[in-house]
Amino acid sequence: MESVAERLDLTDVLDEYPDSLPHADLRRLEIARALATDPELLLLDEPFAGLNKQEMRNLSEAITAVRDDGITIVIIDHNMRGLMALVDEVLVLHNGRKLVQGDPDAVTSDERVQQAYLAGWDEDDEEVPAE
Repeated sequence: MESVAERLDLTDVLDEYPDSLPHADLRRLEIARALATDPELLLLDEPFAGLNKQEMRNLSEAITAVRDDGITIVIIDHNMRGLMALVDEVLVLHNGRKLVQGDPDAVTSDERVQQAYLAGWDEDDEEVPAE
């Protein structure tokens, strides 16, 4: 468990009760719990919800480390800024139907995606890099 905690930067809170942790630490703890089962596939639902930009960067780095360890990750999230630098492929659903699928650049430049999800999003806005 310590290696999972280290990977997700949770070693300093291992002795804390979950209900005393800040929201960003809880998000990482949820992922750590899933990783403790040694999954081949990790499903993340809205991992960036409620996080500020710095917390999103930190979580992106943790998710990238998990991916780099060979675990396939499927992320469901409405925060496209948080996802675009993190993913290899994007599937956009609109009203329950597949709208477009492809690499991040192709998806963000698709007019249907721009109308449905990116209205007002400037690609020069600060993105959340997965470094």
